[in-house]
Amino acid sequence: MDFKSSDAGVWREALSSYESTIESIGKPNLIPLDDFYRNELPNLLHKRNPNPYITTDELSKLMQWKLARGKWRPRLLSFVSSLDDAVVRNASGKAFASLPDVSKAVSELTVLKGVGPATASAVLAAYAPDVAPFMSDEAMVAVVGDSKDYSLKRYLVFAEKIQIKAKELSSPEDIFTPSDVERALWSSTIGAKVKSSSTKSDDVVSEKKPKRKRK
Repeated sequence: MDFKSSDAGVWREALSSYESTIESIGKPNLIPLDDFYRNELPNLLHKRNPNPYITTDELSKLMQWKLARGKWRPRLLSFVSSLDDAVVRNASGKAFASLPDVSKAVSELTVLKGVGPATASAVLAAYAPDVAPFMSDEAMVAVVGDSKDYSLKRYLVFAEKIQIKAKELSSPEDIFTPSDVERALWSSTIGAKVKSSSTKSDDVVSEKKPKRKRK
């Protein structure tokens, strides 16, 4: 899907296929982790208003989700899982309180070992999907052309473009959040890869089938 597209119907279709795409990539552990990230975690965070925070256990589970949906980096999970809970609660509390200043919010979270701008963006997106999109590889490539630079500066460029796109696609009847835009891009990109891989597998099987001799 082209990021420049302003066809809300195309975007909504890509977003609606998100769950089936999650199931299609063959990572059984990702299904419950994604449910936790999109449904359970936001509820937990908002129940803690007016002073929301994330715990170390929740951050560790979020990291498992991030690595399962993207590239596996076990050291990051190890770093995050060993963080002091009081420190995580304090840093995340300051981050949430900083919103809608995304730059300050990310900076408050990246003091934690193992938490870079991408992980920080996932934390913020769980709490405020209408403000901060997750910085996934697939969305980065679609929006800014590559996924090589995961600095705060790059994230701010990425987030602004996603925010603008969300407003462009939204109507009074159908609201798109920045997180919706990110998920649609991820679903479209991964869905196309899964379909391409399946087609290639079918071609290989077809080539291996022995040709029947004519009688």
